[in-house]
Amino acid sequence: MSAVFAAICLLLLPALGMSHDDKDEEVSGNSAEIISKYLEAGRAHDSSRNVSMEVNINAAVPNLNEHGQLRAVRKISSVGKITYRVLGFTGDNSIKNQVIARYLQAEQQGQGNQDLAITPANYKFKFKGAKTIYNRPAFLFQLSPRQKKVGLFKGEMWLDAATFLPLFEKGRFVKNPSIFFKRVAFERAYSIENGIAVPQYMSSIIDTHLVGRVALDIFYSNFETGSADRPEASESAEVPR
Repeated sequence: MSAVFAAICLLLLPALGMSHDDKDEEVSGNSAEIISKYLEAGRAHDSSRNVSMEVNINAAVPNLNEHGQLRAVRKISSVGKITYRVLGFTGDNSIKNQVIARYLQAEQQGQGNQDLAITPANYKFKFKGAKTIYNRPAFLFQLSPRQKKVGLFKGEMWLDAATFLPLFEKGRFVKNPSIFFKRVAFERAYSIENGIAVPQYMSSIIDTHLVGRVALDIFYSNFETGSADRPEASESAEVPR
């Protein structure tokens, strides 16, 4: 999803924690095995194909006192095509057209970009120990990108100790896609359902020089597998004007 968010930042140009004191430990031994199982679990339980879910997208530019909320059904086909069936929108049209519509466009462009995936090819993993998050045993890793390029972030990832699937990720992008941005940060959470990491929410903040803070919060619900390839009328990635 970091690839998606990097694309969002680029497309928004015209428009606009947890702390621990455990000793750092380099990935080795058991921690290397954890990463191997994480990669294997991701391949075996891919939740990015032939799924559907409801989304509630909230966006705001507080300094301009503008905000908006879009409700939609989001589908990803078996070949990775993303479509939306819009259920409704409330709020300012500028938010609908300049923030949310750009997000939908960016998501299509960024989906499945393996150059930005959370893998050893793109990141250094540093084991921070066994923890608990959302009342679940988990493994915490600090992530440092191997290159300073748009779409990669410095932050952390929490893996479920039972399934090795992600429970929580957060960070700040190491390279801003524009001089208009001062800081781009995000966090995203998952729940484990039937052996799949199901997205729960993504919250992101873009601090800009021109309009101040741009906030984008996305909440997911009613996740279904094997349903996205069923035909449905009036599917579109466009936000109605």
